[in-house]
Amino acid sequence: MANGFWNRMSNLWRGFLSLWVSDIEKKHPEIAYENAINSMVEKYVKLKQATAAIIRRRDDVAGRLKVKSKELAQVDLDLRTAVETNQEDLGMVLIQKKESLTAEVASLKEDLEGSVRDADSAKSSLMQVQTEIQKLKAEKENMMAKMASAEVKVRIQEQLEGLSVDAEVKALDNVRGHIKETIAQANLGDELAETDIDARLRKLRASSGDVTAKSEWEKLRQASAASQGQKTM
Repeated sequence: MANGFWNRMSNLWRGFLSLWVSDIEKKHPEIAYENAINSMVEKYVKLKQATAAIIRRRDDVAGRLKVKSKELAQVDLDLRTAVETNQEDLGMVLIQKKESLTAEVASLKEDLEGSVRDADSAKSSLMQVQTEIQKLKAEKENMMAKMASAEVKVRIQEQLEGLSVDAEVKALDNVRGHIKETIAQANLGDELAETDIDARLRKLRASSGDVTAKSEWEKLRQASAASQGQKTM
């Protein structure tokens, strides 16, 4: 039970660690790319070592095949000489050796064919991983450039969206409001003046003066007319 508990705790910790790393990589994508590239490079190094071992074995098999093929050719030549010189006892030994060498050469040829296929496959895989690393590096540069451009656009958009609430604009709105309020106060003074009692009394007196003047003018005009009438009589 203790082992099960610690296994669950270990799995839980790895889960938390994975989420934490994932969150960091989202905020810093260059880290995720670097981790992926480093992982691919590590894989490439291991594959390169394995490929080198396969190639060494291929070359070793090829070298042994070359030696055994040369020995077989020499034994075959010796056997013909033994037949020509009628050396039967030596010929029997050479025949056995030829059979052994022929089987060994055949086995080495088959082994070499497999080694060549393995080496070619390993080299192909190695080149594929190398290509993937280069592609990943190019993708990182491209995506980081796009990310930087997007971040600049976001900052510009945020600045434009927040432009209407800048302190300068707020201050200008306050000035506009103050001007409108001052104008309203001035207009209110004119409106109140029109309904003020003293103002109305002044208007009344001015009108009364006009009426008196007109009345006096009418009296003078009538007197002048009467005087002209008497003179004519």
